[in-house]
Amino acid sequence: MSTIYLVRHCETTGQAPEAPLTPRGEEQAQRLCTQLLKLTITHLLSSPYRRALDSIQPLATALKLPVVQEEDLKERRLSAVPLDDWQDYLRRTFIDPDYTCPGGESSRIATERITRVVEEALQQHDGAILVTHGNLLSLYLHSIDQTFGFEESLQLKNPDLFKVTQVDNVMSFQPIDLY
Repeated sequence: MSTIYLVRHCETTGQAPEAPLTPRGEEQAQRLCTQLLKLTITHLLSSPYRRALDSIQPLATALKLPVVQEEDLKERRLSAVPLDDWQDYLRRTFIDPDYTCPGGESSRIATERITRVVEEALQQHDGAILVTHGNLLSLYLHSIDQTFGFEESLQLKNPDLFKVTQVDNVMSFQPIDLY
């Protein structure tokens, strides 16, 4: 059996790659660190977006582990243009994984990239923490369990934590209550 942990970043000031955590998000990162220190952690991989890196930095400092920035953990780009009804488009991408908004990334492509990172971590870094973003995390969980869909994705919190295990090539996940 191999185990990794997927983390959705803490509360942020915005969606831009350089958006920092809010003061509440900084407090969440400290509490997240306290909770994660109870686990046996071997590696830290993170989206290169500031909010993800800032979410895991307290743990990296406490464990004296480097944070490896992984481009494939960055958030999925739904569209290159602002969408007033973005949730309708997002819902559609859960139903049709090949649907792509203008300038966006399909669910299938986004799921493939996070799956590559997860599979490599499970093979090489048992006990790794992977920090990512809500939509990408939701798509990955959906790929493991189709009952985790659009509505469930709207219930994710900042931060959120999932334990992912692989036993005989069968993937499963379970949420871990942080508070």
